[in-house]
Amino acid sequence: MRAFLVGLAAVVAALVAVAQPAAACAGLIGPNGAVNLLRTTTFAGYHDGVEHYVTSFQFAGGSGQFGSLIPLPGIPDKVERGGDWTLQRLIRETTPIRSDERIRGLFAAAAPAPAQVILTARIDALDITVLKGGGPEVGQWATEHGFRLPADAPEVLDFYANRSPIFMAAVFDADAAKARGQRIGDGTPVHLTIPTANPWVPLRILGLGKNADDRITADVYLMTDTHPSLLPYPGANGMRLDHYAPATKSLLDDLRSDKGMEWVPQSAWLVKVAIDASASQLNYDLAIDAKGALPSRVAAGLEVPGASLPAKQSADLYALFGIALAAVGAIALLRRPQRVPA
Repeated sequence: MRAFLVGLAAVVAALVAVAQPAAACAGLIGPNGAVNLLRTTTFAGYHDGVEHYVTSFQFAGGSGQFGSLIPLPGIPDKVERGGDWTLQRLIRETTPIRSDERIRGLFAAAAPAPAQVILTARIDALDITVLKGGGPEVGQWATEHGFRLPADAPEVLDFYANRSPIFMAAVFDADAAKARGQRIGDGTPVHLTIPTANPWVPLRILGLGKNADDRITADVYLMTDTHPSLLPYPGANGMRLDHYAPATKSLLDDLRSDKGMEWVPQSAWLVKVAIDASASQLNYDLAIDAKGALPSRVAAGLEVPGASLPAKQSADLYALFGIALAAVGAIALLRRPQRVPA
């Protein structure tokens, strides 16, 4: 067993060395600097060619209106309020508890053309707008709606628009939230249904407007029909793989019973990736191949569209991913408690 773990460590170390670029999640925008975005939790489930992206908007501090921008891999078919406890149930599934603990319940150049508004929705005190446009167009839309963009916004928005010109703007009205009984710090879950060939989770956007040494923390949950491949592989640049195993039947049954979660399959693979990085480290996104093949370097932000790895390097990287993920899966199986004969 010890030799097996040492071998796995060597595989992961080699993988990280290859996967580094050659050189979450949302970025907060607001009328002033008095608003902070708390730790974010995101769930990206992928089934039958559709990504189900669930995130909770939870803010602390500030008043009036403030909000965030989230890059999307495609145009959503639907934007709706998320389930009441899906994210909490995922956290419970992957957070170790002591045996004596009891769970009591779950539950400025030339002005660009305007960004195209694809759809709008109102969820609690959130105004949701899905936009299509390049970085300058989306930046102009944010400015025209009263938000002061940080200095790095043009570079970050272009980073995403070059791959997918779809963004979701979520504007939180703190005054409206107070009127309806919400408190600053309460979370509002949002569920997007997005047809796409493979899911990806934006992470670099979390560093929007941050200083280089600011800490960014986030939890990303992934659910796919079979064990997925990830790029970059957790273990470097502030990423940590906390869970990689088949989803339990109890989890799938619980998720399926929440609002809007009827799509959850009878069997799936559950992954949890924790982010604890400085803003300067977070210069990538999380690309996923839902079938275990090599994820897209473009989707991960490690390569600009149109560029490609040499064939041999790509093949070597593919092999390393297969070995590393198989090893992690083997560890999960080896660590299952053995039944004691009656």
